[in-house]
Parts: sequence; structure tokens; C-alpha cells
Amino acid sequence: MDEEYASLSKLLKEFTDIPIIDKAWTFNSETEDGSRAMFLISQPNLLSNKRRKSIISSHILRKSNNSVSFHWTPFPIEMHGVSSVVPSPSGSKLLVIRNSEGDSSTRFEIWDPSGVKKEFTIPRSIHGPVYSDGWFEGISWNSDESAIAYVAEEPEPPKPTFTTSGYKKEGAIDKDCGSWTGQDDREDDWGESYAGKRQPALFIIEIYSGEVRAVTGVKRELSVGQVVWAPPIDGEQYLVFVGWPSQRKFGMKYCSNRPCALYAVKAPLFKPEACVAGSNAGEDLLVVNLTQSISSAIFPCFSPDRKFLVFLSAKSAVDSGAHLATDSLHKIEWPSDGKLGPLLKISDVVPVVMCPEDCCFPGLYSPKFLTKAWLSDGRTMILSSIWGSAQTILSINILSGKVSRISPNDSNSSWDVLSLDGDNIIAVCSSPIDIPEIKYGSLVGEISSIAQWSWLDVLSPTTKCSEKASSLLASKQVNIMKIPVRDVSENLTPGARKPFEAIFVSSKSKKPDPLIVILHGGPHDVSTTTFSKSSAFLCSLGYSLLMVNYRGSLGFGEEALQSLPGKVGSQDVNDVLTAIDEVVDRGLVDPSRIAVVGISHGGFLTTHLIGQAPDKFAAAAARNPVCNFALMVGTTDIPDWCFFEAYGRKSVFTESPCSEHLALFHSKSPISHISKVKTPTLFLLGAKDLRVPIYDGLQYARALKEKGVETKVIMFPNDIHPINIPQSDFESFLNIGVWFNKYCR
Repeated sequence: MDEEYASLSKLLKEFTDIPIIDKAWTFNSETEDGSRAMFLISQPNLLSNKRRKSIISSHILRKSNNSVSFHWTPFPIEMHGVSSVVPSPSGSKLLVIRNSEGDSSTRFEIWDPSGVKKEFTIPRSIHGPVYSDGWFEGISWNSDESAIAYVAEEPEPPKPTFTTSGYKKEGAIDKDCGSWTGQDDREDDWGESYAGKRQPALFIIEIYSGEVRAVTGVKRELSVGQVVWAPPIDGEQYLVFVGWPSQRKFGMKYCSNRPCALYAVKAPLFKPEACVAGSNAGEDLLVVNLTQSISSAIFPCFSPDRKFLVFLSAKSAVDSGAHLATDSLHKIEWPSDGKLGPLLKISDVVPVVMCPEDCCFPGLYSPKFLTKAWLSDGRTMILSSIWGSAQTILSINILSGKVSRISPNDSNSSWDVLSLDGDNIIAVCSSPIDIPEIKYGSLVGEISSIAQWSWLDVLSPTTKCSEKASSLLASKQVNIMKIPVRDVSENLTPGARKPFEAIFVSSKSKKPDPLIVILHGGPHDVSTTTFSKSSAFLCSLGYSLLMVNYRGSLGFGEEALQSLPGKVGSQDVNDVLTAIDEVVDRGLVDPSRIAVVGISHGGFLTTHLIGQAPDKFAAAAARNPVCNFALMVGTTDIPDWCFFEAYGRKSVFTESPCSEHLALFHSKSPISHISKVKTPTLFLLGAKDLRVPIYDGLQYARALKEKGVETKVIMFPNDIHPINIPQSDFESFLNIGVWFNKYCR
């Protein structure tokens, strides 16, 4: 066993070391024949148990024959302790934020090409850490690059203090005289990954003086995020931001179904006679709800001519109750010369797609926009979205609503746009067996709804892996399989009757390999053909992989997605079994050596499958699995999820479930089938998981041990739901590999 751990850990390290490109930015060059690009790359640092972030730059040289060459700097530069990197609109300045740890302060650095020009320390008395989570996060330069709006944790209020004599109401406490800080009233947080964070708030920093002002007028009943500077109205400067009502905070991570709206507020002015930092001379600024007629508005951005405010909406998720669903795109004509009010007309640009025609656009599934997302015509946006089992790059004309797929129509690869370089696109392309590679897309001809794009390969020092890993992956192939639905009935919508998909990764040899079934969470999420280090490691051990996008997954239209709620534990389980039978019947895998692994709802399916099909699986691994709705509903940060997925509607949610609710929860849960389980099962649990608290998996694992089923539990004491801290991630998949080899080789 020790030898196998040693051997597999060396192989896993080969994949762990592959760098990943997180972001990219482009800037004008001093020469007319090119531009400059900057890439943020990350790699796990296992010894420090953190992710190492580095910046590498390149000069992009465009030649007369339409070819492009990238000239890279010799080495990347590590950005130690950096939380956020945000270039200014012109590219002449760079904001670097180093968030505080513990009780230390946050540091802002303003760089220019020669180095650090300004450095400011923001004490905890003004605000806590800046949000850099990709959701509440909002960091926005104003047009003249003199100020930056951002979202940070509001300053912590003073807590009661006690001395050896009792409660002390006021006055400084001498720490040498025996005292302690008591506990204040408990406040809800936004759940998973936001533990300990109470309230995001808006701030502005003036970059020449370092003066910080809180944006007043926004009541604490709103949690704020995603702030951007708006075009002036009658000479007044405004900010636009997303606000979520926060009277009752459910989990926010992976949950776009929280009602929210776009708001506008006047930006505080920096005047010499103003009061102290963090105030606005007592002025109460008017906050205007811009999107009262729609239940969700997220990721605001303005068109280049500043005439339109464009935003995504997760109204399908909010209105139905699904935690993720099909998005829509909308616009508001910005009243630059008129009055800002709540009755602005919202126009649809891209509506929700209910049931896409075969091979046609399935709807928007886009996590966010680029900071600079527009082509030179000023009306065409470029963004990434899910299309079936792949990620693709789309262009959207916000005037006509025309949507075009502009990345190559190769369903075995996924494409993600990183940045625009004028009317050119810098993207990254990958597949389950191809590590991410940079691609450069050039527009052929004029911008139009039928525009053609030419894609060039870009040699990059970031797109390398070891010879061993490369050789192992080269022996594999990828196919996206269409799986016909078995349980077609009259009460199914047309979208729910269409075939679903599964990504099949296999050896090029004709010999059937053992199979690992990989199941995504959500359930309204999706497995795409994007490269995954963990999946690449597992298939390099000699397994075929089957990643099933059962009905309810993103990327296939809203009808297919909404067919699952109320049928979890049956429809999704049957879809997975149907996909497995498909590859077995084709003789592609060894039916006696099938393993299954999933996280969250994927763990729910994993534990359901070993109970409902006990003779089918040789081994299983469940990562933070949902095993018992009845237990989870009282401890999770998303109790509404339990009701919605079990009942199929959000109107039944209550904070005090009755016996009938608990009975239904039990019947829908994997634990109801535990008496039939005989599959050796590995559990990997994050001790700080707020989404599916550890007691859920522990109860199920203990019940298996009580039955005499081979069971192993590994606890990661500092990890949360995704189990993605570098050491935890490494140990998790190392143990999965060893466990599956023990029972499936």
C-alpha cells in the first residue's frame, strides 16, 4: 500500500504542477504593429498549502501576412499575498490589493510601468478585507483614473468589554489589567465560503491622496456587490451596483436564485472641507432601484458609447427556485440627460431558451462579463457560455439580439475567452485530454451576424506539462455521447424528452478498460470538456471516464433543467444508469470493474446508485455527499434547496419542517436504500463545510460500517464544501486513486 501511495502521488504531482491561466488583460502598445498582454497564472503550492499566483507578460506582434506572434518575458513574476489585480481603463496604471489576514490592514498599491507609485494601508476601523470572490467582488476605476470604487467588509462594530470588575461601558481598556472582549449579537452570513463575513459595503478610494470614503445611503438591509461607475447624469457622478435583500441570508455560493436588483447611488465627492475618511459630511445619498420589474439583475456593464446599461438576469432561477438555471440578457437606455428613476424601461436582448432545436443555441449560461467585453462597433459583446457539454465563445449584438457561436464548433473541446485585443480575441482551449492552450482569434472581414473568425495557436510557456503526463494523455480519446431518454412519458415537456449527454474518455486501444463514473453537483451544474487535473489523473491510471450530464444539468435549455426538481433520486439516478448501460452494451468498458465518484449532489447520486444498483459498482467515493435530506435541512446554509429539489417547487419551504416533510425527505435520500449497499465506499469530508455539513456523510458512513460494508472516512479539518485547498485536493484524489485501484484493478 505504501508503494502504491508513493507511485500514485508522483503521478498526481505531474498533473498538479500544470499551470492554469486565470485571467488576461491587453493594453495598447507604443508601436502600431502590436499590443501588450498580461496573464495571471496559478499553481498549487503544496508545502505552503496555498495557490501561487504569478504574472507573465507578452508583446503581441501582428504581421502583414495576418500572422501573430507572442514575445514572452523570460520568467513569470510571483504575486505574493495578492488578492486582486485590476488594470486601469487606459492600461497606464495597475491596482494591486493585498487583503488583510487576521486583524491586519488591507493594502492598496498603485503601479505604473516603472514600479509602485502609491501605497496605502486601510485600517480595520475603515473597512475589512476587500471582496475578491467573483460574486460580491466589484472593483472599478472611474473614467479619469483618479478614483476606484470597490466592495469590502464593513468595519466591525465595537463589542462589549469585560474586566475583572464586570462590564465596562466606555473608555480604553489597559490590556495588562485583565479584560476580555465579549460576544456581540449574532448576524447571519451568506453561508458557504462567507463564514465570518457579515456585510459587504461600498467604498471609494482617491488614488492620489489615499482618502477612503464609504458610500452612504445604502441601508444595511442590502448586501452590495459588483459595483461599476456609471455615466454622469446632469453632471452628477453615479455608481451602479447589485443589491441583495439581507433580512434572511441563505447560502450565496453557487446560488443565483437569490432575488436582487440593480441600484444607482451618487458617488461621494472628495472635497478639502469634507470630514473624515469613511464619511460623506453627513450627506444621505439617494439610492434608486433601477430594475423593480425583474426579480434578478447581476453583472452590470455599460456599452462603449455609455448609452446602454447591460446586465444578466437569473430570473429563471429566482422565479422557479432552482439554485442555478438559464440566464437572460437585458439592457436599459441610460438617461444621461434626463432623470434617473425606478421606471426605466428594461428591454430583452437574449431571452431564456426553453427547448432548443437540435444543435441550436441552448440559452445563456454565463458566469460573468469581461471588464472590456465589446468589439469596436460598440454593440457586439463577446462572452463565454455553456453549450451542451462544452464551453463556447459567443458574440451577442445588443441591438438585434443576434447570438453567434464564434469559437470552432468542435464539441470535444471547451473554449473560454480571456481578453479582447481590439477586434481580436485571446482565449484558452482545452479538453479532458488536452491541457489549456492559448488561442488568438482574428475577425475575417467586417463585424456582422455572419462574421467569420480565424483561430491561431499561440506558443506559451504556461501551456506545458511533463513528458510523462503528456504521453499518458496522448493515448486517450474523447467523445460526447447522446444518450436517449428511457422514461419518455406524456407528462414530460419536449425539452425533457430529448437525449442528454455524457462525456466519454477512453483509451485508443480497443481493450475495454475499467470505468469511473464522474458525477457533477448542483444538481443544476454541468460537466464540460474543460481540462481537469483530477480527471486527467484518474484516466491516466488506466480508467475510462464517463461524465454524465443527466437531465437537470445546465446547457440544454430550461425545460430539460426544470424536469428534475421533485424527481431527484429517481430521474437523475435512472439517467446515470442509462448512460452506464450504453457504454457497457457497446462493449466499451469492463462491466465488472465500474467505480463511481461525485461531490455534493454528485455524492447524493453516488450513494443513491450504490443503494439502488448494489451489484453494479465495484467501488465508490463520495465527496461531501448529500445522504439524508432530513438531517441536512436543519444544518445546511441552503435549507430551501432541500425543499425545492424534493418537492419541485419553492412555495413549500418552511424553517420548521413537519413530520410529513421529514418523511418525504427520507424517502428521497440515499439513506433510505442503505440496507442494500455492499459497495466499498470512501468518504472525503470537509470539516468546515456549511453547504452539506459533515454529519450528513458521517451518519451514512457509520451506518455502512454498522452493516459491515468496507468503509473509509477521511476528514479535512480546514476545508469547506469544494475540498480545494491544495493539500486537501491532492490527498483527496490520491486516496480516490488508491481506493479504486484496490477494488477495480
